[in-house]
Amino acid sequence: MELISGEAGVYGYRKLCLRLRSEYALQINKKKVYRLCKELDILQPQREVKFHYPRKLARNRIITESNQLWEADIKYGYIEGEERFFFILSLIDVYDRSIIDYHIGLHCTGHDAGQLVQRALFKRQQFERETKPVIRTDNGPQ
Repeated sequence: MELISGEAGVYGYRKLCLRLRSEYALQINKKKVYRLCKELDILQPQREVKFHYPRKLARNRIITESNQLWEADIKYGYIEGEERFFFILSLIDVYDRSIIDYHIGLHCTGHDAGQLVQRALFKRQQFERETKPVIRTDNGPQ
């Protein structure tokens, strides 16, 4: 209790366990310290992790013409005879739901996605324009 009262109770059970081992040479593990802190009702509340990154979502956009918002999607299938998977990466224009370009292959890497976006920009003559289309993905499990 001296450790907690002296430091105004700022230690969690892990740091408290380390201090008990180093200063008092006790053979005690963090689970025992946690249990004792819980019984004495001196556990510190857990901190909430706050993410500080801007969410640039394509939500609430009003699409008025083609080439404003594109969606990327990855699908995969199984090749029965070769016993392996293949991938289809496609870029779709949200305005008219047309497929701009696609990649089919036995792998789907970031390099393949970059080449697909470049081909799609050339196909739709978007390199000359000042405003490029926003590309949205669903961040799926692939």
